[in-house]
Amino acid sequence: MKVTTAALPLLPLFQRLLPGLPGLPGLPAVPGLPDLASLPGRLTGLSLTLLKASALEAAILAGHLLLYPSGIIQERRPIQTLRPTDTHDAQNARDPQPSPPPPRLPAPVSPPVVLLHGFIDNRSVFLLLRRSLAQHGRHEIESLNYSPLTCDIRTAAELLGRHIEEICERTGSERVDVVGHSLGGLIARYYVQRLGGDLRVRTLVTLGTPHAGTKVVPLANAHPIVRQMRPGSAVIEELTRPAPGCRTRFVSFWSDLDRVMDPLETACLDHPDLSVQNVRVSGIGHLALPVHPTVATGIRQALDTAGPETGVETDTDTGKHHGGLTVA
Repeated sequence: MKVTTAALPLLPLFQRLLPGLPGLPGLPAVPGLPDLASLPGRLTGLSLTLLKASALEAAILAGHLLLYPSGIIQERRPIQTLRPTDTHDAQNARDPQPSPPPPRLPAPVSPPVVLLHGFIDNRSVFLLLRRSLAQHGRHEIESLNYSPLTCDIRTAAELLGRHIEEICERTGSERVDVVGHSLGGLIARYYVQRLGGDLRVRTLVTLGTPHAGTKVVPLANAHPIVRQMRPGSAVIEELTRPAPGCRTRFVSFWSDLDRVMDPLETACLDHPDLSVQNVRVSGIGHLALPVHPTVATGIRQALDTAGPETGVETDTDTGKHHGGLTVA
């Protein structure tokens, strides 16, 4: 199979995602990519964990490319239906002596969950996570697609804010929970910290989000929103400013094999004014964070916990909460 040189700028990104990816015969050398001749020695030096993580990343990437078209169209909003009380009121209008209404179960206390995808992605990435949340009692789950042509994190955060206001108005809920993968977590954090979104967002879970900026793949700087994800950008600087009284609880999942975070610790959230729990995930890469069932369990626990989780270590010097997940 021939690969044209037009694809060369993308190879460093795929090599970051799939560290075991070999070079391709017939193509000029690309810095950072091994050639086929060096592959045996490279494989010898790779740990079994890294090989398994790379294989999983490749499988997830292939599956996600197949599912991607299904998530391009914006999610349909649910049609309003009559609640039991509305039905009973309508019967009262027709029947002067209606039968007593049936007993009702207590309304669920869990707020709606909003899912926000990462860069050049769409809502299809959350297919498995959404199913897991629904199976465990989360019935109000919605995904927001923002355009791949979006060039400003601030604009995307404003769109998220309007989306959340519409959800609250439609469902009658005062607050929502948000799960953001990669860039999606940064957009949601900007909404919470800089646009007053802490009034609406109860818990924000971020998955592989470059909270302090990432230096990966310099060639991607051609896209304005990638430049905003770089260390020292104006957006990153805004997020370091004081946020006194912020009412949102933050839970940040970061992976020790995340090839998109450079440095790895950039996916940890560190801010003196925020209530933060950083959870280290061992054994998987960037693409697996919104897909792997072990992480899904951790996300459910984070959303179902009003405060710090039982068993999470607390750093008494900084007040930060730390936990860990190991994916075999």
